[in-house]
Amino acid sequence: LSILLSLLVPTPATRSPDCGGILTPAGLRYFAEVSKPHAESVLRQDLVVPASPSSFLTSPKPSRNQINSVRVSELSLSLIPDSGLRLSISADLSISSSPSSPRGMRLSILADLHVEMNTEGNLELVTSACKPTLEEEQSSEEMGSKSSGSSELDKEINIDKICLEVSKLLLLPNERLISLTAQFPVTPSCQAQYLPLAAPVFSEQGITISLQTTFQVAGVAIPLPVSPVPFSMPEPVSSSPSHLTLAFSEHFYTSLFSALEMAGAFNLTLLLLPTSSCPQLTPLPRQMGSLFQEDVPVVLQAVFRSSPRVVLEEDKAALRLFLTIQVGTGSPTFQSFLSISVDMTAGLLLSVADTRMMISAAGTEDVELSLAASNVGPVPAAVLEELFLATIREEVPAQTNVVLNEGVFLPHISSFTYTDVSVGIHKDYVSVSCNLEFQERPG
Repeated sequence: LSILLSLLVPTPATRSPDCGGILTPAGLRYFAEVSKPHAESVLRQDLVVPASPSSFLTSPKPSRNQINSVRVSELSLSLIPDSGLRLSISADLSISSSPSSPRGMRLSILADLHVEMNTEGNLELVTSACKPTLEEEQSSEEMGSKSSGSSELDKEINIDKICLEVSKLLLLPNERLISLTAQFPVTPSCQAQYLPLAAPVFSEQGITISLQTTFQVAGVAIPLPVSPVPFSMPEPVSSSPSHLTLAFSEHFYTSLFSALEMAGAFNLTLLLLPTSSCPQLTPLPRQMGSLFQEDVPVVLQAVFRSSPRVVLEEDKAALRLFLTIQVGTGSPTFQSFLSISVDMTAGLLLSVADTRMMISAAGTEDVELSLAASNVGPVPAAVLEELFLATIREEVPAQTNVVLNEGVFLPHISSFTYTDVSVGIHKDYVSVSCNLEFQERPG
């Protein structure tokens, strides 16, 4: 009975990655570098000007050991393979128990961090170990006796609070990790979302995350073709100076075009010249003339008879389109007199601007026309090509590019953009090597 019941329960769709990224050690160093001023600002706010209960001081009231200034001299992030990250911070504090006797103290923080996936499906940075220490910076004459000010300051700085909130010394990592899963517009009615499938993998080569792209049309998630081949991130180049390497499978691009097709973005309308002033229509059978009571333009309406497909080869990307084109008049309502099956292939050009993948259809490489249905008698293939090939070859890629004009957002986190980008097209996947650039925003 249990076997029969299990057959009645629908099997959930298999979740498999179609893209991903690797943050390299160089990228991790850059994130630590841009986090340093932020860490100094947080420590200064919480130690010098304790204005809120979130302060790292045990009491917001001024004490005899007043902290006058904070300077972060070191902030580093290093990889712990198969585990997570190690954060190391050294901050120099200027202390004055009286106006005439300033002293120097060093606050050192050593913390181990790892990334978990929470119940909402978002990635979250978690502290697994933390050890802060506070030492007085003494001259050689003072080394023999330890000042009592250090132990007094130990009591005034809430060490437990520092460990509890140590991740806030970085550039708001959890808020930025949540931004990774935001919905990005592709067209006004179609949105894309990149969902992590598991917590990232930490290795000597960097931090690897696997993502699955989902699409919504008019707010409803749409089914996509199943990838025939499981995708996994290609091995990173250990000597790569780039901060980040992204990879997108062939299936990612096919899913993108399928989603746009389902959203109706590629439903095209093309106009030809009016029938009387269009000499290339004369080869059509005489019966066509009886369909028109007046001089009207010939209209071509194109829809997909099956989903588009993207094919990736070494240094080459191609888009295969499978269209049905209705030929007719559009006044007062569209009236079709010919139906043409069109199979065409166009080259794809790929580049990156800011955090968007720019995609454009280049020249058409191959177009095949065949008659699907006719209200004007048989029309030879040669005549179809003479009448419509030039228009189809030129207008279909052009109008496809109008749809793709804004580009497609790549997976990214807020306030960071991509620079020094190199796009490589390989068999079955596209690689994007780039550097990160932090764009600080007011507030």
